[in-house]
Amino acid sequence: MSSPHPDFIKAGRLAARVLKETAQQVTPGMKVLEVCTFAEKKTLEYGGGIAFPLNVSINEEAAHYTSPHGDKRTFPDKGLVKVDVGTHVNGHIADTAVTIDLDGSYEKFIAAAQAGLDAAIEVVRPGIPVGEVGAAIEQAIKKHGLRPIHQLSGHQMKPWNLHAGNNVPNVRTRRSPKMRLGETYAVEPFATDGNGTIKSGSNSYIFSNVISNRSKLDSLTNQVRKAARQKFGTLPWASRWLDSSKVDVPNAVRTLLRAGAIKAYPVLIEGKDGMVSQFEHSFFVAEDGPIVTTLSQ
Repeated sequence: MSSPHPDFIKAGRLAARVLKETAQQVTPGMKVLEVCTFAEKKTLEYGGGIAFPLNVSINEEAAHYTSPHGDKRTFPDKGLVKVDVGTHVNGHIADTAVTIDLDGSYEKFIAAAQAGLDAAIEVVRPGIPVGEVGAAIEQAIKKHGLRPIHQLSGHQMKPWNLHAGNNVPNVRTRRSPKMRLGETYAVEPFATDGNGTIKSGSNSYIFSNVISNRSKLDSLTNQVRKAARQKFGTLPWASRWLDSSKVDVPNAVRTLLRAGAIKAYPVLIEGKDGMVSQFEHSFFVAEDGPIVTTLSQ
C-alpha cells in the first residue's frame, strides 16, 4: 500500500480538529473533567469514534491521567498541561497531542518537545530503523537543555489496535526494526528537566479489556465485564464511562483487575518529579516520507 486508507486520513483530520478546540478550553481554574467531556463529545459529534479517553496530564505527570467519576480537579495557575487525543474512523486510529504552557513560564519545554517531533518527522522514510528516529528526537530535545523520557515511546498503529508492532523510542537505540512502506505510526517525544525515567502512580483511571480472559465472576461484576467488552472492544476506556447507577464501578474494576479480566494503565509520573512536555502526530509511511494526518488545518 503506497497511500493511506481514507479512514486514516479522516481520523487524523478529526483528531486535529478536536485537539485544537480542546486545547482552547484549558485555562486556570477550569475543571479537568469538563475538558475531558468536551473532547469526547466533540469527537462523537463530528462523526468519529473515541480511540482512548482524553489524556490530560499536568506538570510532572507524563501520561494516562483522565478524570475519574466526579473529578473535582482543576487546572493550576501555572504549569504544563499535556492534552492527548485519540480518535478513530471505522477502527483506523489517529493519536495526537500538544502541551499548553499555562502562564508562559515553560517556553523551553514547549520548544524542546516540538523540536523533537519536528526532527522525527523530518527523518521518517521507508527503511529507516526506528532507533534512528529516536536519535533525532533525543538530539533535538538535548539541544534545548532537557532530556527525553527514554521509557516512553511512539508506536505503530493498526485498525482497532492502538499499540501494534513496533515502538518508536525517544532516544537512540541500536539494532532496531525498520519502518516499512504502508505502515502507520504515532510519534510522541516527551521532554523533561528530571532524570528521563517514569514511575507508576498509585491511581489508574484508564483500562482495557483482556478479551481472552474467561475468569468466573459474580453476576454484577460479570455484567460490567460484558458491558465493557461490548462498548469498548479492544480499545482503552475510562472507568467514568461505565454506568455507576446500577453497580459499584470502583469495586467492580478492582475485582476485574484481580481476575485478570482487564488491564490498568497507571498515571505515569516523571522519575524525579520533573516537569514534562509532549507533542505528537500520526503519520503514514509513504515512498517519499511521512504523510502526517494530524496537522491542524
